[in-house]
Amino acid sequence: MGQSCGALSADHIAFIAVQKLFFVGTATADSTVNVSPKGRDALRVLDESRVIWLNLTGSGNETAAHVQQCPRMTLMFCAFEGPPQILRLYGTARTIQCGEDGWDALYGLFEPLAGARQIFDLAIDKVQTSCGMAVPTYAYGGDRTALDSWARRKGAEGLERYWQRKNRRSIDGLPAPIPAPRTIGDGAT
Repeated sequence: MGQSCGALSADHIAFIAVQKLFFVGTATADSTVNVSPKGRDALRVLDESRVIWLNLTGSGNETAAHVQQCPRMTLMFCAFEGPPQILRLYGTARTIQCGEDGWDALYGLFEPLAGARQIFDLAIDKVQTSCGMAVPTYAYGGDRTALDSWARRKGAEGLERYWQRKNRRSIDGLPAPIPAPRTIGDGAT
């Protein structure tokens, strides 16, 4: 059934490559626990002990707020098609904002997406698989395009205003980093 190891194997990497959805879990010692679903082509495996994912604009910025105080992060992938499996990556994460060292090289690994807000860089400490036999099967119907359309309509200045209003603090009032003005909201750097 379940197995644990310290790094990704070739089989783990192949499993991640076909997943259309993953979940991100974070919390501080006394904050609300946050679990966020993530989709799109927004995750890259850099090597057996490091993954990055491109975070898009959302109604909150919980993950970024949590990582500033407690960098623990868990990513979870579930097989919704094919053989049952759950894969969890446990590690230490950091945020990389547009304009910071490393942004250009890492952002260049993704197709530009409207509303891109940060990149999370996860150093993997532990990889765990479990059976996933209770996870239901679902057929993938495609990516939603509503966020892209919304972010493009807002434009860079509109996204900056939205980030200032909605993404500066977590639901518990923790400060959440967002990119500096002059941003990447239009899909360009």
